[in-house]
Amino acid sequence: MLRPLLVDRNVPSDGINAAVRKVRSVTVNLAESPLGWLRARGMLSERQFVAGEALRRDYERAGLTQRTTMVWDAAPTSKVARGASAHGASTIAQIDAKRQFEAAISAAGRGLSDILWRVVCAGESVPVAEKSLGWPARGGRLVLTLALDRIADYYRIP
Repeated sequence: MLRPLLVDRNVPSDGINAAVRKVRSVTVNLAESPLGWLRARGMLSERQFVAGEALRRDYERAGLTQRTTMVWDAAPTSKVARGASAHGASTIAQIDAKRQFEAAISAAGRGLSDILWRVVCAGESVPVAEKSLGWPARGGRLVLTLALDRIADYYRIP
């Protein structure tokens, strides 16, 4: 489990009596994922949460996350090619994780994999994912739970 990374954030005013109201703030845990947030509030079962974490682990192990545009590795000191550690080379573990991730996403099925990727892998909140996909409010959580059930079956989580 990740250690909490707590910060205070100001809540935007609603515009009504904004000059009279005091500014409110909330404490936010930056280390908490959208899945962790849903699980902590009883909106996901333990099985669904574990399946989502397994998918995210495969996604990260496969090295599918976006990288910065600059490579910060030290420049090679010799003129000899470095073999497998050269830029862009994948390890067998990465290739295996990528296959596992793609198979799990395929097991979720078309239509379900979109919200699954956005919330689990990209770390978007459910309302943000709903808006990006053009879905109605509060529809994404139901679709996400269906997708998580499917990948829980794929990962054979009891």
